Formats: sequence, structure tokens, C-alpha cells
Amino acid sequence: MLEKLIFGRYIPGDSIIHRLDPRAKLLASFYFIGIIFLCNNFQSYAFMLVFTLGMILLSKVSIKFFIRGVKPLIWLILFTVVLQVLFTKGGTVYFEFGIISLTELGLRNGAFIFSRFVLIIFMSTLLTLTTAPLALSDAIEYLLRPLKVVKFPAHEVSLMLSIALRFVPTLMDETEKIMNAQRARGVDFGEGNLAQKMKAIVPLLIPLFVSSFNRAEDLAIAMEARGYQGGEGRSKYRQLKWYMKDTMVVIVFALVTVALVYLRY
Repeated sequence: MLEKLIFGRYIPGDSIIHRLDPRAKLLASFYFIGIIFLCNNFQSYAFMLVFTLGMILLSKVSIKFFIRGVKPLIWLILFTVVLQVLFTKGGTVYFEFGIISLTELGLRNGAFIFSRFVLIIFMSTLLTLTTAPLALSDAIEYLLRPLKVVKFPAHEVSLMLSIALRFVPTLMDETEKIMNAQRARGVDFGEGNLAQKMKAIVPLLIPLFVSSFNRAEDLAIAMEARGYQGGEGRSKYRQLKWYMKDTMVVIVFALVTVALVYLRY
């Protein structure tokens, strides 16, 4: 299941989404998370679903890849949806037992919550799949640059985020290797009750922590050997350039916002 977790992975490509400025993609992703809360009916959610699927098609990344990537998070999403369905009261009551009830408003809100989660995951994943970690780091540093006035370490924060994104897939692959080695020794991670399953995971933690610390130490030594001393006075090999197609992203999202406001009322 871990190999299906696609957060943090980058898929090289030459689509129009890949060629966008990382600052435009980053701002668009955060803006998307904000405007998704304007949706309050099935028409607006259907519109956002079509819009998101259109972005995925433009990226030339298979939709099946996104669906497989959501599967590891589906239980968290369903848990949130079930809480929303069972404890929201309003409209026609279909079932009621104590504080638990199944109502028209609960089912509606549950469907909205599920759609919201899936759309946000799709759009966030689209950002990491089509943007190289170094380009994403440069975009974050650029957008955080105004905070340097208050001594905010923009370069260091962007470096930490880029390293984290870069090593998420590596840690997942490392975990999968350790699990396969444990299975070869007779460990079954799927049998028994919840306590037994949690106990079976413990042997994964120690080698994973040791491997992570060794990797972090090697990375620190490599950075020191290359003379890394922070972001002050450093020149950049990769220069970010804003083109007309990036401005079009802003215009498209402005039109999407107008459409959502219209559908909302």
C-alpha cells in the first residue's frame, strides 16, 4: 500500500501544467483550497470536480494514478464523513437512536465533506506530481521573501520543505523494503486484532529511525563539504520567469471564483 502513496513524488513531463511557473502553481493550489469552501450545493461541487479533472487531463497524468494515491487516505476520509453523517441534525430524519441520527442534512454534508477532501487531495497531489522539489523550494522562498523584513528565515524554511518533499517517497520506499524483509522472516502485518497489528509495526520503527538519521547525517556532511552556509549572498542557477500562461492561470481562477459565487446563490 505504501508504494501507492504519491504525495511528494514528481513525474517529469512536458505538459502545459508542468511548464507553468512553480509560483503560479503554488498560489493556485492554495487558492483552490480556499475557494472550495465556497461550494455549498451539488452544482458547485460538480463544477469543481469537472474543473479538477480538466487540470488533471492537461497534466497528462493518468487519473488512475490519482485514485490509487488516494486509497491510503480513504479510511481517514470515511471516518470524518461518518462522524459528519451521524452527528449532524437537520431536515428529514431517516433513523435516530440516542445522540446518533441519520438525517437529510447529515447525508448531504457527508457527501460535501467527502468531495471536498478528494478534490483538495487531487489538487495538492497535482502540484507535487508536476513540480520538481527544487522548483517548489524556489517558489516557496520567493513567496516568503517579504517576511524577511521581520527576520523570518525564508530560505531555511523553503530548504526544509524541499528536503521533506524530496525524502517522503524515499522513506516510503525504505519502509516498504523493511516490511518485505520482516515478511520474509514470518511477520504478518495484517493478522490479529488492532493491538497485535500495532505491535507488529514496532519492529519497523527502529530500523526506519536509524536509516533516517543516517541519511540526515550524510546529507548534512554533503552540504558542509560543498560549502553551504545559508541563503545570504547565494546566486541561483534556476531563475524563475513569469510568462503570459502564468497570468492566464490567475485569470482562470478568477473566473472559477465568479462561477462559484454564481452557483452558490
